[in-house]
Amino acid sequence: MDKTPPELHPFCMSLRGATHVVQWGGSDVYKVGGRVFAIAVTGPDNDVRVTFKASETSFEMLKGEPGMRPAPYLASRGFTWLQWFDERMLDEPALRDYVRQSHAMVMAGLSKKKRLALQAPPLPE
Repeated sequence: MDKTPPELHPFCMSLRGATHVVQWGGSDVYKVGGRVFAIAVTGPDNDVRVTFKASETSFEMLKGEPGMRPAPYLASRGFTWLQWFDERMLDEPALRDYVRQSHAMVMAGLSKKKRLALQAPPLPE
């Protein structure tokens, strides 16, 4: 995929139960169980932006760092989603780690039935 960082598409698709659709004006949207865990879009200057769900701690730590910002629309609605727009703060391996964590958080929020259908490991009790 030429719109995403070189390894992001195959990485996202390697995560358990991941699906990919193009929506919202050409954004690459990655979902698990029908719920979004990452969005990649090319901006007006061909700059790549990747949006992902973050823990409250990560959101607070990263939201004002160079190359990061609260995700437009999502963060303004009170969600802890961040948007990465260059490598000043996160290089690609670090970005993949945050996308992996986003996938895990979204997976954990799925119903037990959906988790079983995806053959996800059980949640700790």
